[in-house]
Amino acid sequence: MHKSHSYSIPKSYSPTQFTVNDWVPNDWMQAIRSPTQYRVGNATLHVKPRMIAYGAVLLTAVIILLIYVIPSARGRGIHPGCDYRNSVENSQYDPTYPLTKPLKTQFETQFKIALVTDLDTDSKSETKKNTWLSYLLYGNFTISDDLSKVSVLFDGKPVLLSSQVSEGGRGMELSELIVFNNRLYTVDDRTGIVYEIRDNLVIQRFLLTDGNGNEGKGFKCEWATVKDRRLYVGGLGKEWTTTDGEVVNTNPQWVKSIGIAGDIQHHDWKGNYNALRAKTNMNLPGYIIHESGVWSSVHQKWFFLPRRASTFKYEESADEHRASNLMFTASEDFQDIEVSSVGKLNPTHGFSSFKFVPGTKDSVLVALKSEEDGSKKASYIMVFDIKGNIILDETKIGDKKFEGIEFV
Repeated sequence: MHKSHSYSIPKSYSPTQFTVNDWVPNDWMQAIRSPTQYRVGNATLHVKPRMIAYGAVLLTAVIILLIYVIPSARGRGIHPGCDYRNSVENSQYDPTYPLTKPLKTQFETQFKIALVTDLDTDSKSETKKNTWLSYLLYGNFTISDDLSKVSVLFDGKPVLLSSQVSEGGRGMELSELIVFNNRLYTVDDRTGIVYEIRDNLVIQRFLLTDGNGNEGKGFKCEWATVKDRRLYVGGLGKEWTTTDGEVVNTNPQWVKSIGIAGDIQHHDWKGNYNALRAKTNMNLPGYIIHESGVWSSVHQKWFFLPRRASTFKYEESADEHRASNLMFTASEDFQDIEVSSVGKLNPTHGFSSFKFVPGTKDSVLVALKSEEDGSKKASYIMVFDIKGNIILDETKIGDKKFEGIEFV
């Protein structure tokens, strides 16, 4: 859990001690009524103490005004065009969702959706030096009023996103899309960067570091959701292990949360991830890999659709055939956990992202499934309700690996 620290500042000031035992009341009254005389050259200057006091108060007020006004004016002048931090800190949380107003017809509602790719090593540009790429695909998602029918239509050409930031020669491996505070974000599972997507450009907004936040490596971001006006970004939930199954570290079992002013908190989720694992008897050397998690404010519960799960120890080649069709529902404290299955299990198709369809009271989910089988890569979309009833069966999107979906 995130620990907070408090600090105390010792009092180093003590007022000067004095007594008034020797003061004579009549002399004191006479002193304040009589003006103080000062001689300047051959002239005598009469200064009233009351006027001195008034002047001191006025001077103090002017100084305070200058302290507050001048720095703020200078601050605005130093950062022309850099309005992000000021606009966020000075604004209230904006719960607008989705970003585009849905189109309502007589019997159905149409939403704008977006998908983003994680191309792994293929994200490096072959034509531009020190440039890494991803694709943003827009489309329309239509659902009937009775929630029984769904259609999805994607644009013909995706938008190219690029960045020159990398870690270890890799970057822009974008694993999720999320709307937070009326902005669209995506996360890079190589660098730990949280990008804002604006006008089809990626802008670096936050840097998440691994584990408890004191590591020199970027956090492997895998899923993202909004809870209590904070953006939560989670790791894959599985420890890093050796080929023999020995634990190296538990950094992927941490979760980060970001406030609207940009503050970052680090949460140790080992207990939560292990509680999900224990529910299905997949304790070490078994494992569960999470790439999609969503908090439902309607149900006040966590929902997880794991990418892969196994009772055996992790092996890279075998892992490609250990996909999961499980759905976890957990109370806020992970004390009450339920497990169900969604559709038929395909050993190479695992969940990589999902969102609740707006307007359905968090009863219908749209999900992405990713396939990585040797050199074969593909993505699929499906829609179902929280009871596991299929509304739209797995439908292939294409031969690129899309790992993030959001209503925009």
